[in-house]
Amino acid sequence: MTAPALPPRFLAWFSARGWTPRAHQLELLRRAAREDALLIAPTGAGKTLAGFLPSLVELAERRAPRARGEALHTLYVSPLKALAVDVHRNLEAPIADMRLDIRVETRTGDTSTARRQRQRRDPPDILITTPEQLALLLAGKDARTLFSGLRRVLFDELHAIAGTKRGDLLALGLARLRRLAPELRATGLSATVRDPDELRRWLADQNGPAPLASLVVAPPGAAPDLTILDSRERLPWAGHSARHAFAEIYEAVKAARLTLIFVNTRAQAEYVFQELWRRNDDGLPIGLHHGSLDVAQRRKVEAAMADGRLKAVVCTSTLDLGVDWGDVDLVVNVGAPKGASRLMQRIGRANHRLDEPSRAILVPANRFEALECRAALEAAREGAQDTAPARSGALDVLCQHILGMACAEPFPADALHEEVRGAAPYADLTRENFDAALAFVATGGYALKSYERFAKIRRTADGMWRVANGRVGQTYRLNVGAIVEADMLKVRLAPGGGKPSSGYQGPLRRGGRVLGEVEESFIEMLSPRDTFLFSGEVLRLEAVVEDEAIVSRADSDRPFAPSYAGGKFPLSTHLAMRVRRLIAGREGWGELPGQIAEWLDLQRARSSLPPPDGLLVESFPRGGRHYLALYLFEGRLAHTTLGMLLTRRMERAGLKPQGFVANDYALCVWSLGDPASAFARGAPRLDDLLNDDMLGDDLEEWLEESALMKRTFRNCAIVSGLIERNHLGRRKTGRQVRISTDLIYNVLRRFEPDHILLKAARADAASGLLDLERLADLLRRARGRIVHRALDRVSPLAVPIMLEIGRETVYGEAQDETLAEAAAALVAEVMADAPAAPAMAARALRRPAR
Repeated sequence: MTAPALPPRFLAWFSARGWTPRAHQLELLRRAAREDALLIAPTGAGKTLAGFLPSLVELAERRAPRARGEALHTLYVSPLKALAVDVHRNLEAPIADMRLDIRVETRTGDTSTARRQRQRRDPPDILITTPEQLALLLAGKDARTLFSGLRRVLFDELHAIAGTKRGDLLALGLARLRRLAPELRATGLSATVRDPDELRRWLADQNGPAPLASLVVAPPGAAPDLTILDSRERLPWAGHSARHAFAEIYEAVKAARLTLIFVNTRAQAEYVFQELWRRNDDGLPIGLHHGSLDVAQRRKVEAAMADGRLKAVVCTSTLDLGVDWGDVDLVVNVGAPKGASRLMQRIGRANHRLDEPSRAILVPANRFEALECRAALEAAREGAQDTAPARSGALDVLCQHILGMACAEPFPADALHEEVRGAAPYADLTRENFDAALAFVATGGYALKSYERFAKIRRTADGMWRVANGRVGQTYRLNVGAIVEADMLKVRLAPGGGKPSSGYQGPLRRGGRVLGEVEESFIEMLSPRDTFLFSGEVLRLEAVVEDEAIVSRADSDRPFAPSYAGGKFPLSTHLAMRVRRLIAGREGWGELPGQIAEWLDLQRARSSLPPPDGLLVESFPRGGRHYLALYLFEGRLAHTTLGMLLTRRMERAGLKPQGFVANDYALCVWSLGDPASAFARGAPRLDDLLNDDMLGDDLEEWLEESALMKRTFRNCAIVSGLIERNHLGRRKTGRQVRISTDLIYNVLRRFEPDHILLKAARADAASGLLDLERLADLLRRARGRIVHRALDRVSPLAVPIMLEIGRETVYGEAQDETLAEAAAALVAEVMADAPAAPAMAARALRRPAR
């Protein structure tokens, strides 16, 4: 039935490998020939090959040999450079095996200028690229020529990018490609998602006859082999180092063929790598991979993995997506995964085969994370998904796109508005907002139009909009993209790795090897001679010279771990709900590590368990202060916002709040006033303090006073092109950008409060920094269902959040020891006079047996 779908040489190629084309691969081949299509398939199901098959078959059957300068046929867009490089390598194999006359090339930020220019003059058949490079190509004056013959565009790992600002930029690029190449067909490749229709809509032309792309779904494959590490060691009450489990992780690495060890942050990656090397008496080849390392080092690790020369790799989300390492037989996730979908994405890196179960071990770093890991494991076994819902397109991204289109060629406003509405995120874009974005690009807006430097485009006599001058186009190309990078310093090793001599500033900068980049804010915290972890080594800071940190290798038992703004994931709504249900329903405790079940039993005996659909609030005195602990399970962003607003209300109520601390699971506020007494008097009422009307005037007043809106506006100003970070031969410092954007922010707030960038900043703050929708849902859900427990001392569930207070985020043995000592003191306080206190306290504090 399926044999005629593939030419004989393709069938022979499959047969030579002992393979049979899968039903979903053949179905996508059939559909992609005539319509936009989305393939949803688990890792190992051959998604990427399925996506390329229509192009390979079509190119293989063309009648004439390929001519120089022939039009680009297929565009493949990957969210990660590492994935683009890996796909290129894997695609070359079938092309070479079948001796197909097909040229494939890669274009990323690492591609040389000479090769990029050649690719414009003589395009390959298939170009593998990234969203930012596509935006650059579309802004070129030769874009119409380059893309006019494009037949297919392929978006890999679409679920990972569609709901982001990069996804907005990519959707606008797709809308332009459809205008340049009317015969174009779009194909999306995705892991299993919560709502496939959202991705189907993203792929389809919203101005066309079909608002949804067709759907192809692969079978689910073998169920994964998932376990949670039941450590022999005492599971910490707080902290994120997971140091208690490193000996057991190392033993698992020794027993496996190749292990990927995923962590959630780059700082944690450096720490975990160092701790494994400290135990590596067997000399196992272990690699490190994260986004701040130098590209040459990342490629070296990727090549070593592909060649089977590594035993393990410690990595962040840089290896989350799509990279096909067939020899990986174990995935270890250190810390909580923060989402069921992210967990399944990482699990899929093991085996990368549809019919064989992927094996993964979850390693919780603390007690709350053990609950989250159990909830994620159950969600993964059920196939539940928690991908983010679709969102409206960002206005700052729209401004950048308008400027890019003007760089390519003059355009009429009506036509561009219609084109932009063809992109799913902008399908509901009003003409008012489009005109505001156009006016911003043309003049900077009403309050800024007297400044010539903000005038990027101008209207000609025939009504067309064109770029103001060549310098504008040049600056646009240097600043394209929707990722606002933190201010970074290169980390350069002193020649020989030793102590630099005096007067080193000139020759040292040229002589040492660059190891990668760290955020400037982290280096500012260090003094010369301080040590820190980076690139898998302990380094000593010698000096900062211009935009580089000069370092030497060192030995230290207490190095700092670099902090990074990115890489921190919020707890998903889906997992938060499961954690609440797990705590409230004792029937599921049997699946938990014994020490976690005992911890929850202690909480039930001493206070109450958080209800699944309500809110537990505890108040207790300690050390001359009064504490209010709220168990919310809605993620750090929502908790931090609630902390800001709640303390304002407590201040007005005379409770004299002094501060608060939030993590993904709870919020704790401390004050001089006694909230329990105030609640007993009904002044104020707890329900009134936590009413959702705080998201009105209280929120507006706080935003007016906070630095958060300035920081958010700064990012929008950079993405929109109002402020250019990069100029030919130089880059603005973070301080220069802050001064410029803060001045403009104050001007706009005063003279043009409805400016489009202020709208964009408010939208960003609501969704990405404040999590207002989630906070509003929490407050509405808790209305009338708040359980208050007035305690005379700390509760067991409050111990982890209390340990967060006043703690610096520094990894290391000293931190672990300090946390352990503080936890012991708090637990002893918890257990005083509690039922069955001696036996339960002993079990809570001792090192548990298997």
